[in-house]
Amino acid sequence: MLLLLVVQENIAGKLVFYQMDGNATYVRDTGELASDVPTETMFELFDPQKNFSKAKFTYTWDLGNGEVIQGTEPVVRYHYAESGNYTLRLKVGVNVTKYAPLLTDFYSMDVQVLDAIKNIELKGPSDYEVSQNTSLAFHVDGSPPMWVCWHFLPNCVSDMTGGCTLTILHENTLRLNHTFTSAGVHCLDISVHNDISKLQTSFSLYVKRKTNTHMFFILSCAAILVATFSFITVIACRPLHHHRSQIAATSNAIFLKNQDSDGKSSILFNFSNVERGEKEPLLLQHGAQYS
Repeated sequence: MLLLLVVQENIAGKLVFYQMDGNATYVRDTGELASDVPTETMFELFDPQKNFSKAKFTYTWDLGNGEVIQGTEPVVRYHYAESGNYTLRLKVGVNVTKYAPLLTDFYSMDVQVLDAIKNIELKGPSDYEVSQNTSLAFHVDGSPPMWVCWHFLPNCVSDMTGGCTLTILHENTLRLNHTFTSAGVHCLDISVHNDISKLQTSFSLYVKRKTNTHMFFILSCAAILVATFSFITVIACRPLHHHRSQIAATSNAIFLKNQDSDGKSSILFNFSNVERGEKEPLLLQHGAQYS
């Protein structure tokens, strides 16, 4: 962050904010800092006339988070552990000569600390169907507001001429609605940035053909109807077959009436198996004697 300081007693300078992320060093000149990143703030004196070339300086840094750092060097090293709004205050003391009075000036600056975008996570399944309105939810790990640029690539074929859809995100959840028009593997390219960081990633989404639920329902109903009619047919035919067997057995019986020498009458039943061509033995049943 670069700021020109206008002070009294012909003392002027600027504050320069540096942040180190890995091997890279960033100059923050837009009023925002990244959280949990090593930060170095330097006070650069503006003294073209060399009036303070032999002066002695003291610096008191109030970071606004309860931490106060004092020293004689025009630089302070620290980091903000959490995101939020802070007020950085600097007290500069200048002693030109041991006989001159001590010059003191105070400076303050509002600093906005943001979380860098470090991760984009897809919430939900990765399998989808063709011609189905699909809702995708992503969790973005970073401080809003964030600007998101997204683009779907059928079959993951890059489109150098196509642009992306740009939207602003005021929360940490990104929701996209999309309808896939073809089956296969599709890629979703997402680029997200806020005032202090940027992250780009890609997701592979498998899209399958839509299942014909209507045909499955019709086939299921047809199978149930066939099974029902088959059961009814079996139940209806079994009594008819048993009744025919009884008629066949009755038709094979021969009723005979005989009277013996003692005057007793008897009824003879002769059952024969027509199909096998066999004759059953006679069954004798004695009835009452008639006068």
